[in-house]
Amino acid sequence: MAVYDYDVVVIGSGPAGEGAAINAAKQGRRVAIVEEQDTVGGNCTHKGTIPSKALRHSVKQIIEFNTNPMFRDIGEPRWFSFPKVLKRAEKVISNQVMLRTNFYARNRVDVFFGRAQFSQQGEVVVEGDKTGREVLRSKNFVIATGSSPWCPPDIDFDHPRIYNSDTVLKLSHTPRTLVIYGAGVIGCEYASIFSGLGVKVDLIDTRDRLLSFLDDEISDALSYHLRNNAVKIRHNEDYESVIGDDHGVTMTMKSGKKLRADAFLWCNGRSGNTKGLGLDKIGLEANSRGQLQVDEHYRTEAEGVYAVGDVIGWPSLASAALDQGRSASADMLSEDDFRYINDVPTGIYTIPEISSIGKTEEELTAECVPYEAGQAFFKDTARAQISGEPVGMLKILFHRETLQILGIHCFGDQASEIIHIGQAIMSQEGEANTLKYFVNTTFNYPTMAEAYRVAAISGLNRISNL
Repeated sequence: MAVYDYDVVVIGSGPAGEGAAINAAKQGRRVAIVEEQDTVGGNCTHKGTIPSKALRHSVKQIIEFNTNPMFRDIGEPRWFSFPKVLKRAEKVISNQVMLRTNFYARNRVDVFFGRAQFSQQGEVVVEGDKTGREVLRSKNFVIATGSSPWCPPDIDFDHPRIYNSDTVLKLSHTPRTLVIYGAGVIGCEYASIFSGLGVKVDLIDTRDRLLSFLDDEISDALSYHLRNNAVKIRHNEDYESVIGDDHGVTMTMKSGKKLRADAFLWCNGRSGNTKGLGLDKIGLEANSRGQLQVDEHYRTEAEGVYAVGDVIGWPSLASAALDQGRSASADMLSEDDFRYINDVPTGIYTIPEISSIGKTEEELTAECVPYEAGQAFFKDTARAQISGEPVGMLKILFHRETLQILGIHCFGDQASEIIHIGQAIMSQEGEANTLKYFVNTTFNYPTMAEAYRVAAISGLNRISNL
């Protein structure tokens, strides 16, 4: 059994693990990273962020082809199967794997493929299918094992018509009807994807409105456009049973309703991947959701052991996970560029997409903050009219007296790109972080960024009329 010594050992090669490993390697440390799957990239690359967003992009192109009259000279509207669309995602995944494999090679990071388990303080055993048992020793460890769909034991996920958000990527046919249970970010994204392929979708929400952490107006807009695309949203429902047979799946709800569909997709909750890590050997215990508790420097209660990414819970975003990994390794190596990641924009890749940062109107109202809102509707901007993407809006929330920007909410095409302009301004000090920046800045025309100027002027007009 081979034994290796390292300065830092990272468990998991998703965004969080990659950020930690590469940052430590850049500081001249000897680094090893352990990945349970056959190739690097973690669940982000293989099962979550990358495949679902690649799927969404392909579906969006199909929708444009089928609805834009200009394309009728090429041919009539076409139907595309889910497996065919999935092939595009597989190409993106392979490109991402190659890119990340080169990252590790270029930075002299040793990659071990297998299942990692702590055997004692300062030591993990890697059990590889091809390499056997290998021991990695270090004073510093980063647990970045990510998360997986939480699957209740009373539902048979081995049934060929019952899927979760990981296994749905193996779907080999296109169902005519689909029930999605769980209307969180993942559930709403897949509702957009499947409805865009012409699938009749029932979206079951256990709460009273979609994505309640969003600004009410944005949440309402999402509900409208999902319904406009024939998604049936059912709020305040809980399942009683989910039974699959040779021809479909029947879901009975506690309210007494029964739904029948060709397939069933579970998108209700995720658990941290901590099972089998041997945490008891180093004095750690995960909570009921499989997540690890960390302090504001991403340190666990075990000496020299950090945890980052989905395995620690909020915000469970690939963007934040990468930065958390970088920050954890900076703290571990006593570098001066540590920062706690708490200013994270929301990016939701529904059709149309959603992105926001800062406070919502509901939060500001509850806190008795005197605010006002400026809005720009995409249908009124030249760039949106040119691109044929008129759906959406940008909303800026600002303090009525100081004009400080308090929150930015965007719904529509490229929302996750547009938000970063506002994010950059919100991070500035003094008058640079006020509505005046957008009013006094000349934007390229026509652009989507111009919506900031339109919204800012709209907001100023609201307070000048009082």
